[in-house]
Amino acid sequence: MILLKSPEELAVMRIASRIVAEILAELRKLVAPGVTTDELDAVAERLTLEAGARPAFKGYRPRGVTYPKTLCVSINEEIVHGIPSARKIKSGDIVSLDFGVVYDGFFGDAAITVPVGKVSGRALRLMEVTRNSLYAGIEQMRVGKRMSDVSCAVQRTAESAGFSVVEDFAGHGIGRSLHEDPQVPNYFSRGMPNPRLQAGMVLAIEPMVNEGTARLKILDDGWTAVTADGKLSAHFEHSVAITENGPEILTELNV
Repeated sequence: MILLKSPEELAVMRIASRIVAEILAELRKLVAPGVTTDELDAVAERLTLEAGARPAFKGYRPRGVTYPKTLCVSINEEIVHGIPSARKIKSGDIVSLDFGVVYDGFFGDAAITVPVGKVSGRALRLMEVTRNSLYAGIEQMRVGKRMSDVSCAVQRTAESAGFSVVEDFAGHGIGRSLHEDPQVPNYFSRGMPNPRLQAGMVLAIEPMVNEGTARLKILDDGWTAVTADGKLSAHFEHSVAITENGPEILTELNV
């Protein structure tokens, strides 16, 4: 069931989403050679609690495997759901930070991919295209459009640049739950659910784009998804409200 948000609920979601955006902006500054992913996680949790929110991911248990950390940190061939650890970031890495909070009963969720030091031209292009695919999808988030308009815009942007979109994971509705209906796929094929977009819907759109194959595998930790061919992956995400005046990006800082 797709839940439409009232103006009062959207007001709270704006606060939750701004907390996410501000903390991601701080984390981006800290991503550097020699920093461990656990150190980033500790900062994310501290800033979340200081903001009067709580981590959205820590303790999340969708498939019988509990996620143990506040932040997801996925490096290079890791697509999503990388668990922070003592691993040190290196120059040349690309680092995806996926982060969410709960504030006053409502969730915010966003992700960015950050280059570290001198990265390859191919990696920079992958990040650029992934971000472009995100905004191409957001542009289609308008009243009266279909989900297929969003999904096709993401897929077309990524594939026209020679990359592939991950089909095993999708974006999602967001509100009082981290994952609500409807799903927001990064691709479209006939027979998939294709709801019409309405004012009051809030969707977390999150293209995951791979340098090579779209296929993936899950590591033994039960969470970390990596590309099947070991090539790079990038991930960008925003929580977006659909309004009569067009899409409102809740997790984008307007500074």
